[in-house]
Amino acid sequence: MTSAGVARNLSQFDTKTFLSTMNGGRKIVAFPKKKTIFVQGDSSAAVFYIQKGKVKLTVVSQIGKEATIGILNEGDFFGEGCLTGQPLRLCSATAMTDCSVMKIDKKSMVEVLHREHAFSDMFVAYLLTRNIRYEADLVDQLFNSSEKRLARLLLLLARFGKDGKPQVAIPKLSQETLAEMVGTSRPRVSFFMNRFRKLGFIDYHAGNALQVHSSLLNVVLHD
Repeated sequence: MTSAGVARNLSQFDTKTFLSTMNGGRKIVAFPKKKTIFVQGDSSAAVFYIQKGKVKLTVVSQIGKEATIGILNEGDFFGEGCLTGQPLRLCSATAMTDCSVMKIDKKSMVEVLHREHAFSDMFVAYLLTRNIRYEADLVDQLFNSSEKRLARLLLLLARFGKDGKPQVAIPKLSQETLAEMVGTSRPRVSFFMNRFRKLGFIDYHAGNALQVHSSLLNVVLHD
């Protein structure tokens, strides 16, 4: 099969339906907003799949400084480090919104990866795509201005480029969290957010939900 054919098959694979029909080794868990899913240092023995909602991943340094390292959406996996023999969680996971999460124990996940080739191909493709994203994040941190980094982060949170359907609004995020993820100060984030709003790149709605417009791409693409 050609690479285009493989990509087409992967795009047609319904992960949520497949996981919902697995025999045993999984359970659906509801986490209300701000509820901890697991904590850095916990035993690592399961993989999680987000059916609904957003999850924040954070790490804490030895001196107690916390940093946000990722925000995950519906259709994302997390906690897969256990599949490589990672005994303890290297980060904490917290529900940013009310979430429905499928928890799959390590043994069942390994078995289904070996048995179901379509699922295995999808999972590997997902991990490779996320690895590319992490590499792009590193390049972004090393070479781009804090304004460009913030603009790129907002576009990613709004899921621009994913199926061509941007999210209508991003749930409220503190400027401290955005500053952690961008690698700058909160006053700088505040300054740029105000400028983006005045230029019509973003809008605030009820409950401080944030709408990101495609015009924000101009900040990322402009040299």
